[in-house]
Amino acid sequence: MSAPVFELRGVGKSYRGVRTIGPIDFAIERGKTTVLIGPSGCGKSTLLRLLVGLVEADEGRVLFDGTEVTPATAIALRRRLGYVIQDGGLLPHLDARGNVALMARYLRWDERRVEARLAELAELVRLPTDALARFPRELSGGQRQRVGLMRALMLDPDALLLDEPMGALDPLVRADLQQDLRDVFARLGKTVVLVTHDLAEAGYLGARLVLLQAGRVVQAGTLAELVRAPVDPFVTRFLRAPRAPLAALEEAP
Repeated sequence: MSAPVFELRGVGKSYRGVRTIGPIDFAIERGKTTVLIGPSGCGKSTLLRLLVGLVEADEGRVLFDGTEVTPATAIALRRRLGYVIQDGGLLPHLDARGNVALMARYLRWDERRVEARLAELAELVRLPTDALARFPRELSGGQRQRVGLMRALMLDPDALLLDEPMGALDPLVRADLQQDLRDVFARLGKTVVLVTHDLAEAGYLGARLVLLQAGRVVQAGTLAELVRAPVDPFVTRFLRAPRAPLAALEEAP
């Protein structure tokens, strides 16, 4: 078995004296999609920011590919990570092309290399090439997410981290993007860490689910494993919650 891409060893994080994470121990496997899932406020997004080095752990160690993520190492390590937030997080004064190519141009890539990579990524995420000339306000929500994904992939990162990337999309656009993301993940074979509160989305995209409650891992495994052998009543409650509205509809006269 290959070494994990990310490891958290006794990691804890607090804000204003309130513990939001841990202490927590777990590892993220190489080349698979791991989904962090749980109710609002359980620490999913904080955990993702710890992995990418945007916040620092108060205790314990976060490691990426064997190197500890610290303020001294985070900037260099971050170039090996792609990071996508809700609604793309695009810079409003740059068009889509400028947003995607920002880091490549900062690193002084040759313009022909930049354009070749832009074309490759636009095809990968199914973004019309004419959309690259539009500003974020001129793009649909789904297109902004596709541009955000292109930007995260521009430098061909070792791992891709996505924080509720489809949370602001309407159901039909979200369903299309879920299918496209699953295809992209399978095609690239990268390590992916995805945050969502949507159980169906987690099961559709993730090879492994990590269910969090109050900043701790309650259970990790495939969706089938969580359904078949829940280790805590909370797991059962969380898995059943999305079915309640459908059950109510079925019982309606």
